[in-house]
Order: sequence, then C-alpha cells, then structure tokens
Amino acid sequence: MAKEVSVEYIDKARHSLAHVLARAVSELFDDVVLGIGPNVDNGMYYDFQLPHALTEADFGAIEARMSEIIKSDTDFVFEEISDYAEYFKNEPYKLELAQEYANAGDVITAYSLGSFTDMCAGPHVANTRELRNWGFKIASIAGAYWRGDSGRPMLQRVYVHAFASTKELKAYHKFLEEAKKRDHRLLGVQHDLFDLYPEGPGFPFFFPKGMVLRNLIEAFWRKTHTRFGYSEIKTPIILNQDLWHKSGHWEHYRDNMYTTTIDEADFAVKPMNCPGAMLVYKRKMHSYRDLPQRMGELGLVHRHELSGTLHGLMRVRCFTQDDAHIFMMPEQIKDEVKNAITMFKYVYGVFGFSNIRVELSTRPENSMGKDEDWEVATKALNDVLDELEMDYVINPGDGAFYGPKIDFHLADCIGRTWQCGTIQLDFQMPERFNLSFTGADNAKHRPIMVHHTTLGSIERFMGIITEHFAARFPLWLSPVQIGIVPVHDEHNSYADEVYNKLVDNGFRAHVDKSNGTMGNKIKSYRNELTPYVLILGDKEKSEGTISLRNRDGKQVNDIELESFIKDCKENIVKHATEL
Repeated sequence: MAKEVSVEYIDKARHSLAHVLARAVSELFDDVVLGIGPNVDNGMYYDFQLPHALTEADFGAIEARMSEIIKSDTDFVFEEISDYAEYFKNEPYKLELAQEYANAGDVITAYSLGSFTDMCAGPHVANTRELRNWGFKIASIAGAYWRGDSGRPMLQRVYVHAFASTKELKAYHKFLEEAKKRDHRLLGVQHDLFDLYPEGPGFPFFFPKGMVLRNLIEAFWRKTHTRFGYSEIKTPIILNQDLWHKSGHWEHYRDNMYTTTIDEADFAVKPMNCPGAMLVYKRKMHSYRDLPQRMGELGLVHRHELSGTLHGLMRVRCFTQDDAHIFMMPEQIKDEVKNAITMFKYVYGVFGFSNIRVELSTRPENSMGKDEDWEVATKALNDVLDELEMDYVINPGDGAFYGPKIDFHLADCIGRTWQCGTIQLDFQMPERFNLSFTGADNAKHRPIMVHHTTLGSIERFMGIITEHFAARFPLWLSPVQIGIVPVHDEHNSYADEVYNKLVDNGFRAHVDKSNGTMGNKIKSYRNELTPYVLILGDKEKSEGTISLRNRDGKQVNDIELESFIKDCKENIVKHATEL
C-alpha cells in the first residue's frame, strides 16, 4: 500500500524544491538577484532578476541541475541572522523584506543548502534525499513586478509543477492536456458560439448558435424559478449615483464601477442588480401576508476588471447575472434559504454536476452593519447547513460587505471546481433603503433580505458547461440537434418532409443539400458535434424510415421517424446528459 503524504509535508517539500530551483538558477547564470519563492496549488514559483532572459531553451539545464542538487544528499541548515544588513547587502529584495520583518520585531532566519543560503522561515525537509522520488517540471516563465507593484522592477517568474511522484506529475500533465482541449475560448470559436475581440476587451460577442445555447439556459432558468415561486423583474442598467451611495456600493465598490453624466447629473452603470430590486419592493406597502416576496432578474451588469484578469467568458466586464432577491420576515429565513438550496441542487443536477463543495463565508474587514446583525445572519446560515446535514467549510472573512454568504463550487467531469451559486443573507440593505412591511400587529417592521445567484452569470456558466461537456452538449442544449443528409438530389424532397416533421415537433434541425459527398456531409456534422445525423436514401424514402448515426459513430438503420421523435422528446424532457 502506498504511503499517504500529508498536505503539510507536500507544502514543506515544494518549498524545499523552490530553494533547489533558486540554487540551480544562481549556479547556472551570472548576476542573479533573488526575489521570493512561494508555493502554489500545483507546485511553486521563484522570482529572479538577472540579465539573461530565460526561455524554454533553458528549462532542460535548470531541471538537470536541480536533479544533481537533489542527488547530492545535502542538508537544509537553519540559522538566525543577526547582522542582516551585511548578510543581504548584495540581495536588495531580501534586504527590503528583512528590514520590514526586523521593524515588526521578527527574528530574521535563513536556510542554507550547501553554499547557497536564502532568507526563509521554513520549514523544509531535512535533506534533499527526501526529494528524490518527487516529480517536477518547469511549466512556464512569466514577468512579475516586485511585490505586484507596477512601479517596481519586473522580475522573471519561473513556475514549476511539483508532485510527490513522477506518476502524479504525469497524471497532472495529462489533466492539463485534457483541460487545454476543453478551453472554452477555443471551442467557442471552433463551434461558432462566441468570441471576444480587441475592439471590445472583456465584452463578449455571441453568434447565432451561441444565442441558441444562451436562450436555452435562460429559458430553463425562468422555468425553474417560476416552479420555485419567483416572479421575474427587470431593472435599468444605468441609475443615479445617489442610489449607489445609499446602497453602499459607491463606498465599497467604486473602483469597479463605470460612471457617466446625464443631464448634468451623475449616474453609474450598475455592477449589481440589488439596488434596483430594492426600488421594486419599495414601490408599494407590503403586508406580512405578502411575504416572502421572491424576485428573479436576468440583469446585465458591468464591472471594471483589470485587463490582466480578463479570461474568455470566465472573467468579463459585462455579464448577465441570474439574480434573485427574497424579502421576508426573520422567522422565514431558514425556510427560504433551504428552498434556494433545493433549487440549486436541482439545477446543478440537470447540467450534470453532482460533486458540489459548499463554503460558508463570514464577515470581511470592509463590512458595514451592526455586530449583532452579523451574528444572527451567520448563525442562520450555519444552522441551515447543519440541519440539511451538508458538508461545508468555513471561509473566514470572505463574505459580502453587507452579509455572510454560502458559496457553491461545482466539480466538472475532469475534476476542476468552479464557483457558481451564492446565497447572501442581508440585514443591511433593507435598513439603508428603509424597507418595511406591516406585521400582524399592524405596526411597521423591517424585512430581511436574501440575495442569490444560481449559475453565477449566464456568460460564465456558458463557458463552464462548454468545457464540462467539451462542446458535446446534451441533446436538449445542442444548438443543432439533428442533421439531415439526403444521399442524392432525388432524396431532397423526402429530406424536406423529414425536416418539416422535426421542426413541427420542436427540434432544431438542418438539411445539408450542398454538392459535397455524403461522407463529407456526415463528417461535417460530426465535427460540429451534432448529436444525430439522419441519412436518407432510396430505401428510407420508399419505406418512410430513417438511418440514424450519432456523433460517436454508432449507426442504426430502418428506424421509424415517429419512434425516433418519441425517444428524442423523452431524452429532452429528462434533460438527459447522454444520448
């Protein structure tokens, strides 16, 4: 049985490999100045300043030198540094850090690896022999400003993948290859779904097939929210600046907002939908008998994201948030949160996500509101998760500025996790907007509010499922569900007849009457990942049947069209993820 390696030991070994990397680079190249070398999820990196511009051509030499150092069976030796100014006089970045640590009253420590010494708090493995079975490989080189400050020098960051065995390293690289093939940015263009252009950085374009997919997701969202008791609203994209001061967004979110002037008054393009929902609720007086009020909105929002953070549909500057806002009495909190979680589980199951990780995020530093409100809100969410017997982890300090939240992370078919749904409990907004309802005692009371989004955003969710399914969408989501190939021109009339029958039954079909060969037409549909291709020749025309080939190449002949239609309808009604 293989020995299990603890997370703590993996961190220690990766950090030790970072020192091995730093020593290797220092020995191979002249005038190396050291930055820092922390761990990351799949290994570690180290920042260097050196006159030689590192390229992939250097990777082999660096890796070979790292292997030699590991095989040397060298101890990691700890020491305390008293005269750090002298010790790091040739290492300006280390000296800067040492001065900050000393000013904070910390002891300056270092580890030596043979003749190489690096300032570090540790811990490390005892000897490099412990790293002999590890698998490591340089992944990439990137530029990185010292301490993330664009006004400071640009260093060369060397990323290394590192795992406890070469087998794990190979498995990770196989995973990366699979993830690369599923990159939604490539698949979106390849299958004519969506793209981003330099004329609108962070503002996606959706093509006809992409709009079919998008509309199907939105239609499912509407149907599901109606089923769970929500009414749909729509609020303006641009609203007066005063509203954003009242909501707290101007104070807490100003740097991410776009602003404009209309009729000499200041306005903001909404980064969130919630203030608009407040005005919808406030349009009239509500009785306790009217609560809960559940409002859903597919609201287009804009946020100013830095150009370096933009990534396909996953990080954009405008997106449609599938929002919901629930206004309720305090005693309704648990039932409403449970209802939302039930809906979330249903939605994720339909799209084929069964592995869900849940996080409870607590009060952040930049929060607003009273301590007692935060305590009540956090306890309510905690109690709901406990009562539902859901596994979850606490994410300290990562709540919204107006309330704690529950986040839902979905694992896709190759094990990657995506943060999608969130449920946020809010005592602050109803207070700021002076919302009220009339209670059974005929007195005015303050409602409690839940903000939640199930998919996160339509755009990002489209990117996620494009990668999850590798663009092999289930029948109900496929932009073109059925391709029709008449063998010769004389079969075109029968192809039209079949096409009309399919369209009349609600299917998205397409007939290829081009001059290409039958084989090329079938191949074209398969390349487009069309779920089904119907091949119609003499026999099919005379007998009123179809020959069916699915996108995996399986073919079945002599099928009754009505039987095929019935099976497809059943597949779609079930939202099946397989054909």
